[in-house]
Amino acid sequence: MTPRNVLTRRISFEASLATVPKHFAADGDLISSHLTACLSAVFPDGEDFFVRSVRHFRDDITDPALKRQVAGFIGQEAMHGREHRALNDRLGELGYPVKRIERITRRAVTFRERLAPPKANLAMTAALEHWTATLAELVLSNEETRRLFGHEAIRDVFVWHALEESEHKAVAFDVYKAVGGTERMRVWTMNMIRIGFVVAMTLFTTASLLGDRETYRKGKLRASWRRFRRSPLAQPALWAQLKDYNRSDFHPDDSDTDALLEEWCERLFGPNGTHNDKLVGAGRVA
Repeated sequence: MTPRNVLTRRISFEASLATVPKHFAADGDLISSHLTACLSAVFPDGEDFFVRSVRHFRDDITDPALKRQVAGFIGQEAMHGREHRALNDRLGELGYPVKRIERITRRAVTFRERLAPPKANLAMTAALEHWTATLAELVLSNEETRRLFGHEAIRDVFVWHALEESEHKAVAFDVYKAVGGTERMRVWTMNMIRIGFVVAMTLFTTASLLGDRETYRKGKLRASWRRFRRSPLAQPALWAQLKDYNRSDFHPDDSDTDALLEEWCERLFGPNGTHNDKLVGAGRVA
């Protein structure tokens, strides 16, 4: 497979986020709104952690193509962090506990970086990048998943994020392999993350729901839970794709998303792209 050109796009969603309502998900769904808000809350400091983990080994990379991809990865992740902070500002105004979750995430990654060696942090980054790439593929390939975001501004942020996660999905993994990361650490880290991420998101989302008066309206939470259990996020296929990471011969590009990338680059940033009006300055940096 030809190495991907990972572009940094200068973009801003801030103006469109001002119209986002409290329960922005499709049909005002409770769980989807709170889960989406909690995901956004962990992204800024999570993305900063990814950048630091990969940047630490940048000088050890000898492959010119991978070096260029690392530069693009750093640029894209920095933009993701910036735009999710803008989204979190709006979600905070609406009453979501996103700023508290940001602080918890920041303290957690700072604590980990003090204790764990750089290669272990890179292994965690590669594992979490598989999570984001798997979710990104679902967003780009499944219209029902995109509909769950509800409000257009929220959907715009997450579809753009999904596109770029798919573009750089192999970068952290390839850096980990290039610097001699072991299979044992790679698989063990994913096994830990698979449980830890689900537990953390469940706790965050539950706490967020408990602070929303709509949660206590008779029948509303139960109906939302039934919808969530039928959603693409709760289907076995997603979890099977996540577990694929444990194969000894696994590589992120085993799931071929090139056609999806071509389609969504055109839809978002082609001549009539829906996101062109959100590009700022020069727009794209190679």
